[in-house]
Amino acid sequence: MSTIRLTMSQALVRYLMNQFTVVDGAEVPLFPGIFGIFGHGNVTCLSEALEAVKDVFPTWRGQNEQSMALAAIAFAKAKRRRQIMVATSSIGPGATNMVTAASVAHSNRLPLLILSGDTFVNRRPDPVMQQVEHFGNPSINVNDAFKAVTRYWDRIMHPEQIISSLPQAVAIMLDPADCGPAFIGLPQDIQEVAWDYPARFFDKTVHEIPRARPDRKRVAEALKLLKAAKRPLIIAGGGTRYSGAEEVVAQFALDHCIPITETIAGKSTVPHDHPAYAGPIGIVGSTSANALGAEADVIVAIGTRLMDFTTGSWTLFNHEARFISINAARWDATKHRALAVVGDAKETVEELAAALKGWKADAAWTKMAKGLMTEWNAALDGYQKPTNAPVPTYAQVVGVVNKKAEPRDYVLTAAGGLPGETMKNWHGL
Repeated sequence: MSTIRLTMSQALVRYLMNQFTVVDGAEVPLFPGIFGIFGHGNVTCLSEALEAVKDVFPTWRGQNEQSMALAAIAFAKAKRRRQIMVATSSIGPGATNMVTAASVAHSNRLPLLILSGDTFVNRRPDPVMQQVEHFGNPSINVNDAFKAVTRYWDRIMHPEQIISSLPQAVAIMLDPADCGPAFIGLPQDIQEVAWDYPARFFDKTVHEIPRARPDRKRVAEALKLLKAAKRPLIIAGGGTRYSGAEEVVAQFALDHCIPITETIAGKSTVPHDHPAYAGPIGIVGSTSANALGAEADVIVAIGTRLMDFTTGSWTLFNHEARFISINAARWDATKHRALAVVGDAKETVEELAAALKGWKADAAWTKMAKGLMTEWNAALDGYQKPTNAPVPTYAQVVGVVNKKAEPRDYVLTAAGGLPGETMKNWHGL
């Protein structure tokens, strides 16, 4: 077996550089680069490995560990989870600054690879600067805090362990069902250890996101529910976008005259002027979508975890309504007594569409949806109409930015009331 002798840090970086993915038909690096703040735990070994490849695997120095990890999360979301950024920090409070970011990635099902320095396995230099010491258990350090907010957690205690750990971390981050942040702790003295790694470990690998097809029996049950529906409604969540199912879902809604609404994560699944679009739904949603939610008898939830903002804490829907939950994640699909159709959104909707040819929802329901959307658009025009007031409203500000935006632009908002105002007032492009 051919081997390559490298330090553990060098091997880790080389492995990451040889991972690729497919975006819009083109091969691109799975890990385009790394955000880093260097200190105790990652400055002498990992930084050396990164410096040697800076021209092909760039390192961007952050000013705060939390902000660079949050930037990495935003990148992953913009790339529809097809590409992943890395964030690295020293051991101690520098690492814990990223716990909040890891929690953001975990709760929003977004990939992020965190590489944190870790305390010496041999404990000879203990304590290093800013090492948090647990008097009763010296095997615990701040990196254990990441266990609660990551999908994958490991601490490398021997250089050979990355051979199994890194592929598992990549698999988790690319899994549509289990997607989330991965954490790998890198003890300082293990980073420098050289090892004869199998050359095959560094082979170029091209990853494509798997598209799990749904169970045929569950699809048949979903078809039965839909065909019996008088007032069906679609809720498109973030999973619709991550699946690349926007056009399929939009056409499905149009062909079968089913009003389509969006969650926060599903915003811009369809253009605002799409004939079947009925507005954003939920607490920060539109009067049109919420009125339809209260009347719907079958709700097709596509790629959404049906959180409280979407459901109005379950005050929004008719108690007799049936839910069909199409989701790559079993955990999300089986919530709230829904008929769980576990599978990729695009694959599942295409299968439903093929079997529903010729079927359409009741014409009166479609007419009601269009009427409600007309009223909602009139309300939006009123909210965003310029006035002579000395201070503009949120709605007016969102409206102006919206008019200036191009289809490839992204809008970022602060916390507070602005996300809700953007959800309501932004006309998806």
